[in-house]
Amino acid sequence: MSKPKSVHRARRRRADRRSDTPAQRPIRDPRPLLDRILDTPRLVHVVPRLPPEVLHRVIQSCGLEDCGELVALATPSQLARVFDLDLWRIGQPGTDEQFDADRFGVWLEVLMESGAAFAAQRLADMDVDLVIAAIAQHLIVFDPAAVSSSAPMDGEEETAVRPLRDGLDCDIGGYRVVPRRTNSWDAIVAVLVSLDAEHHDHFHRVMRGCRRLSNSRPELDGLHDLLTDGEQVMFDLAFDREGRRDRQGYVTPAQARAFLQMSRQLRLGHDTTPPGNPVAGAYFRAIEWTTAADANTGSRRLPAASGAPPVPEDLADAVAAFVDVLLEAGVLPQQPRALLDGPQGHAPRLARIQAHLQFARECDPAAYSMRSQELAYLANTLIVGCSIQARPFTAQEASDAAVAVCNLGLENWPIHWLAAEERRGSSVVEAGTMLPDDFLVGHDFVSVFQVGWTILHDDVCMYAAELLIGVLTRLRCDDREIQAGLDALRTEMTRHWQAGAPWRARDSLDVIMILDMPAWAALLGLIDECPVIHAGIGASRGSPTHAVSASAFEFISENGQIASVGQFMRSLTETLRF
Repeated sequence: MSKPKSVHRARRRRADRRSDTPAQRPIRDPRPLLDRILDTPRLVHVVPRLPPEVLHRVIQSCGLEDCGELVALATPSQLARVFDLDLWRIGQPGTDEQFDADRFGVWLEVLMESGAAFAAQRLADMDVDLVIAAIAQHLIVFDPAAVSSSAPMDGEEETAVRPLRDGLDCDIGGYRVVPRRTNSWDAIVAVLVSLDAEHHDHFHRVMRGCRRLSNSRPELDGLHDLLTDGEQVMFDLAFDREGRRDRQGYVTPAQARAFLQMSRQLRLGHDTTPPGNPVAGAYFRAIEWTTAADANTGSRRLPAASGAPPVPEDLADAVAAFVDVLLEAGVLPQQPRALLDGPQGHAPRLARIQAHLQFARECDPAAYSMRSQELAYLANTLIVGCSIQARPFTAQEASDAAVAVCNLGLENWPIHWLAAEERRGSSVVEAGTMLPDDFLVGHDFVSVFQVGWTILHDDVCMYAAELLIGVLTRLRCDDREIQAGLDALRTEMTRHWQAGAPWRARDSLDVIMILDMPAWAALLGLIDECPVIHAGIGASRGSPTHAVSASAFEFISENGQIASVGQFMRSLTETLRF
């Protein structure tokens, strides 16, 4: 069967735009990923079965503008879930996500590739409140009478509305629309015209909602500090989305921040293991554990998306071929890179966690499944609630960081906690005893992570900040401007160190760059929300290196790395000496 003309047109477009395609890891087939996906047999049946998260990964990897054919095959319920993932952006790491009106405009342009009638149908299938809030950020809607050119009477203020973009305002279905922004304007006008023709009642609901938001003004009655109608609509949208994502097992930024902050305050000297973290506990109570069989990361089966059409019996091979393409291209995550076997000939840095996970996998698949889901939760928490080097984590970095912190937690698990557990079982554990092989069968990764996260905060971040404050107290420079910068850094670092968050003074560390760039890069890595070992630690000790790479760091996963941090900090006075 020949492919639709739209597919060939899209491929010609992609041929002109391949320089903009996101880089992927090398694959055996040299063709672009999207071409391979479009060559998948029975694609029309496979796409509606994709979980929305997988479809979103494909869109992220291939670019939304090039995925019109896949979007056209998606079901309305799939798109609704994909919108929850794709239309919201985090401005700063750990902050709440905000609706991206420009991205919504791009989605309309992509839907329009399948025709205005198709785009209007998909708009009619969306939540009407979402459509109103999104459209209202692109245009202002008025009744034609509101923009009449009649002059105001004496003593009255002029209320006639002037177009914000001369020549672009127009009348649609009895409403005057004026653009707030010009991005995607043609697509918005075209889909509204088609919505009026094909879904008249829905069109009027949307336009009346936009008109209400267009006319919203706070009243100066003592309550004008309340949210405007537009702000209230966006708040309601975000609240509803948060509820949906809670039920689907996602972590909100507020939950992630709370979990990470509580994890920094774990009392390792407590006589017994502290109770489970309430934030993580609420998360896991809200979702259902998958079975061990379904949790196999190498599985080539995908659960059907809701709203998918009946599946032909011979579809299994087509689904398997599609999954193989995504796995090979790295679109679907496989085993975390940090858990892969290290080079032969020496003990890998993550040998501890590898051995415990291997035991759980062989002896208790159900426990191994739960540990895998806990690692995914921890990685998601780092992505939405934490930063690294003042930027968000990538998915791979978050996965590797979660594994590294857990390995550190295993190495530092308080032996008296284990002894207390063993005493309850009428046996004795001697000091210095290694954790039993089956430790991860009976202990969760959330608690292990909290131990490692506490160690990172106390023994790396806070420790480095405290020693830096001492160095700055003694350090003197003849250059008055540099000395003023050092004094300001000491004051700022002391203030945030006392509050338990010294990374908030990272901008003031720039003065260290003047004295020693590798030392500056190393300090930025250590005094951070997620401390890391930067290559600058080695470069600052006897190396003439004056250039450092921001990506040249490794996650802290064992006590030996923390010992190297101590050596670096103790030599800092000599390093920064003039």
